Amino acid sequence: MSPEINTSPIFADFGLAAPVLQAVQDLGYETPSAIQAETIPYLLEGRDVLGQAQTGTGKTAAFALPLLSRLDMSKTGPQILVLAPTRELAIQVAEAFQKYAGKLPGFHVMPIYGGQDYRTQFRQLERGVQVVVGTPGRVMDHLRRGSLKLDGLQALVLDEADEMLRMGFIEDIEWIMEQTPPTRQIALFSATMPPAIHRIAQSYLTNPAEVKIKVKTTTADTIRQRYWLVSGLHKLDALTRILEAEPFDAVIIFVRTKTETVELADRLQARGYSAVALNGDIPQNVRERTIDQLKKGKIDILIATDVAARGLDVERISHVINYDIPTDTESYVHRIGRTGRAGRSGDAILFVSPRERHLLRAIERATRKPIDLMELPSTEIINNRRISLFNQRITDTLAEEGLDFFSQLLEAYEREHNVPAIEIAAALAKLVQGDAPLLLEEKKNHPAYNPDSAREREQDQRKPGKRKANSAFSSDEETIPMERFRIAVGRTHGVKPGNIVGAIANEAGLDSRYIGHIDIQDDFSLVDLPAGMPKDILGDLRRTRVAGQMLNIEPAGESAADYSPSRTSGGGGGGRRPERDGGGRGRSFGGGSGSAPPRRREAGKTGERPDRRPRAEKSAGGERPPSRPKPSTISRKPASDKDKGKPKRND
Repeated sequence: MSPEINTSPIFADFGLAAPVLQAVQDLGYETPSAIQAETIPYLLEGRDVLGQAQTGTGKTAAFALPLLSRLDMSKTGPQILVLAPTRELAIQVAEAFQKYAGKLPGFHVMPIYGGQDYRTQFRQLERGVQVVVGTPGRVMDHLRRGSLKLDGLQALVLDEADEMLRMGFIEDIEWIMEQTPPTRQIALFSATMPPAIHRIAQSYLTNPAEVKIKVKTTTADTIRQRYWLVSGLHKLDALTRILEAEPFDAVIIFVRTKTETVELADRLQARGYSAVALNGDIPQNVRERTIDQLKKGKIDILIATDVAARGLDVERISHVINYDIPTDTESYVHRIGRTGRAGRSGDAILFVSPRERHLLRAIERATRKPIDLMELPSTEIINNRRISLFNQRITDTLAEEGLDFFSQLLEAYEREHNVPAIEIAAALAKLVQGDAPLLLEEKKNHPAYNPDSAREREQDQRKPGKRKANSAFSSDEETIPMERFRIAVGRTHGVKPGNIVGAIANEAGLDSRYIGHIDIQDDFSLVDLPAGMPKDILGDLRRTRVAGQMLNIEPAGESAADYSPSRTSGGGGGGRRPERDGGGRGRSFGGGSGSAPPRRREAGKTGERPDRRPRAEKSAGGERPPSRPKPSTISRKPASDKDKGKPKRND
């Protein structure tokens, strides 16, 4: 039962420690969110809490503020341990702790995750930290090495527990919990409560207070919602067509990770758009300047993560494009709420891959509104618009003053070279256009990379009554063609199948169910992946490190048997891929047969892939619009990559 609270409580009502309350007030926070109002009193009392709340409801402050208020600042050892599924979330939670503890002298918080140098983490842990926020794999490593000691631990927080379950960390979490003192306080937060999470709560939490926050999932009637089923064109080419054909004022494009904001902004700039990235690594003064430029029309397109765009209210925003589909309905509602505000009309466009259609249906059910399928603008429509814009540029230029001088130059050129005026005009037009072709070429659309797309289309053509009844989505034992690859890491490097699966699934964005046979040899390994892997993904994998070794993935030149991704372990994602050292086909961990899309969720507010040098983008089809002004560049701090996989050791 919830404690009795005022109708509109404020943070000063809770009895937070004075320095913590002062920091909150300095940040401008006055009224707590629902999850904060319900949870803070329980944690201040020292009770265990089992909280169900979605991302974006303010749960970080819900546990950080009361736990900080209970800190003993005379001690320098870890008193609070927070486990998070991804390095991105670990960093964000650590930053939140630092912000809320701004008035606590001598306070130290440390995020620990794979991919960061051990020596740096050793030095910080030896110096002393009161709060550790980490991913399960790296926390386990430090506990085994003895560099992280939990003798004085007061509180343990499991953040996004269902996501850690889905990623296969459940056994690691239980092992870590067994290393904590029996007197520690536990707060477990999860968006959903599958049986495995309930089992953990019953086993490890003592008489927990249960808090469940209902999420508002309504969308404004002024927003027109549409979706595009990702097939044929590459997503970037499709995005370019939409931006060319849609009459927009300003656009926010949502992606899952901070790294992707930078990469997509760079690629759109290469195609002539005034696009800028907005993510959690952007300094506050730069963020404010960017939003001001958006308001004034100096920037037309913002590429943002959910966290970075929170609270953004810019009247110019006419379109919201979900380049990456959100994995919870609340995030979708928050995203499209950036347009159609105060009675204004707006457009929301959602990119959906064939394997993400269940997420589309979930959004429609939660919002109680249908989302219409949109057709991409045809090549003819795009070309007609480009010609129209080109003609308008000529008309606008003819209306300007100062043409007399150029008229005299061209008349002289025409007399001296005996060239017709129309040919001179054509040469000047080509000079203005540059190397990029003005018009798109008609070309066949090759299917986007998706191992299951053919099977999905076949299933959609069936009548519902003819589907087999023993699977939520499909029970077909169909197979997909596989290709065998060689990677430069093996048994002598200490690698295990789980390391390989985690790295490939994380970096390629490939659901672990689509990773086939793994054969670990002494100094290399062989792994079967779906045939037709895109070159850019293989390029990312070549630079990925596992067990300290760069993968340097390349085709093995051997045949690989077709693979059935439906042969996966059950258990709602809590299973672990069996060892496949030296032969024997194992089953992937994952959400059971057909239960997860091939593109892995990147933790809602985002895990992320390693930074790499952005590549100049030029579409084979000439997907580049007439030149637009570029914004001034802004400095961007490289962001760490995600700590996904089971377990992933990028040391």
